[in-house]
Amino acid sequence: MILLDYPYTSDFLIETVVKNQFPVVATKEAKEILRGKNANLISEENAIAWFISNQGSPVYTNSENSIAWIQQNLKGTSLCEKIETFKNKFRFRELIQEAYPDYFFKSASLSELGNLDITGFKFPFIIKPVVGFFSIAVHKVDKPEDWPSIVITIEKQIEKTKSLYPKEVVSNTDFIIEEYIHGEEYAFDCYFGEKGEPVILNVLHHVFTSENDVSDRVYSSSMEVIYRLYQPIIDFLIVIGSKIDLRNFPLHIEFRESEPGKINPIEVNPMRFGGWCTTADLTWFSYGINSYEYFFHSKRPDWEEVFANKKDKKYSLILLDNQSDVPQEDIDYFDFEAIAKDFENPLHVRKVNMEKFGVFGFLFTETSKGNKQELEEILHSDLKKYMVLK
Repeated sequence: MILLDYPYTSDFLIETVVKNQFPVVATKEAKEILRGKNANLISEENAIAWFISNQGSPVYTNSENSIAWIQQNLKGTSLCEKIETFKNKFRFRELIQEAYPDYFFKSASLSELGNLDITGFKFPFIIKPVVGFFSIAVHKVDKPEDWPSIVITIEKQIEKTKSLYPKEVVSNTDFIIEEYIHGEEYAFDCYFGEKGEPVILNVLHHVFTSENDVSDRVYSSSMEVIYRLYQPIIDFLIVIGSKIDLRNFPLHIEFRESEPGKINPIEVNPMRFGGWCTTADLTWFSYGINSYEYFFHSKRPDWEEVFANKKDKKYSLILLDNQSDVPQEDIDYFDFEAIAKDFENPLHVRKVNMEKFGVFGFLFTETSKGNKQELEEILHSDLKKYMVLK
């Protein structure tokens, strides 16, 4: 069963849903998104009855927004409890605390931040919404004197996002403060199968410009990244599976590698792969793995076969966000053709309504070994060269 919702459903996901006739809950949003395509629509009433009588069967959603539907219509089910455990970053930290006994974390409400005594905290630390998405209101605090200005910034950001995302996607009131984890950051898509066995679908290196960077500009996948981190990730997923019973359950997980092979989770996103149909679609464009089909058909990637002719390639997901000083109202349009020409092998260009969602779009690329320069340049670019002004 699939729940389709805004802000974005890719053409690839829609094609997959129609081709496989995966049951889709016939919400108002899903019907608008499918635009009359020959999908296997199930009424909300029948979907609710099916969920309740088939708990543990595979369910997928492409959007955080659908969590609100689940919480409203499937209250009291094990599915709701599992979603809440992962979506609430504080509860998740409590869940795995035994495996990470020395890790510092604390919760606080938005109203408490201004008067919070942080003198005893370990610096640097990270503050972010207990329920969050898309790096909204996420900040690294390096020293006590930075705190007042960061609190003001957070208050402004939360006020701005109230109209964009429901409280089930971004918490407007509750925050988690946790120690800063040093090391390289990664993200991966996976699912727990029918018997609770973990399956990895892709692993991506989240590249930053500096330790203070919290943006989502570049994620890159390769044979080296997947092979090196495969077993540590499996071991980590087994820990999660020992704490909470997961079957037919998809996840998108972010973590830092504090030392070789040591995984320190940042957050676990339930019921989906990467937001905006990004990481799952990249897996298709790069490796020919349809993550949606693999989940519903309980398939495992044959990585040896996948990398037979892709050993020296790197596949990247690039977020095209405005990091310049150019106001949105001064931009006529973004030149997607120009940016695609600056890459060796652009695989897919995804355009997004900048005025509505705050980003221009996404770019999926294939880069050969030895051609790191194009990824370095886009990582540090403010994208001003691709903005056509009014």
